[in-house]
Amino acid sequence: MKYAFVFPGQGSQFVGMGKELAENFNSAKEVFEEVNQALGQDLYKVMTEGPDSELTLTANTQPALMAVSMAVTRVLEKEFNISLKDKAAFVAGHSLGEYSAACAAGVFSLSDTAKLLRIRGNAMQALRGLFLSASAAWLPFSACLTKMSALWLMHVMTKPITVWLQMTIPTGRSFCPGTFRQLKKL
Repeated sequence: MKYAFVFPGQGSQFVGMGKELAENFNSAKEVFEEVNQALGQDLYKVMTEGPDSELTLTANTQPALMAVSMAVTRVLEKEFNISLKDKAAFVAGHSLGEYSAACAAGVFSLSDTAKLLRIRGNAMQALRGLFLSASAAWLPFSACLTKMSALWLMHVMTKPITVWLQMTIPTGRSFCPGTFRQLKKL
């Protein structure tokens, strides 16, 4: 059976995220160390100790959530022998989760994804209040494995097909995006 791996967007962050993974699995700890090195910052400390006001800065939140997503992915692969290559038909993400999906599929390296999300987070933070941005895209996993060009990837991300995903965040809220007519079909 093939599965879709879906990665979360901003809003699911909380102080303490990733700590238990790093304490129990070296493969997760290695992800956090690589992200720290790529960004030249101890982002792991911000993620696990806070303060919340620093973690929720978009420039920190986005690479932090991607780091946790990749830590979970690495733990599944290295510790439990659950390979995305073997199990995933699709990888998908909500907003910044698109970058996590692309990283998990091998389109971008972990280091490059962290740097891209830092740039994206800084840009969004600078424009905060001017507009809201949210998007989601399904990326065929087999296409991602071929190291598709960035241009094609951006085309996929800007022309998404209908996506159904549900996210539950620490406060217990969840959502399922779509038009009213599409939701009625569920």
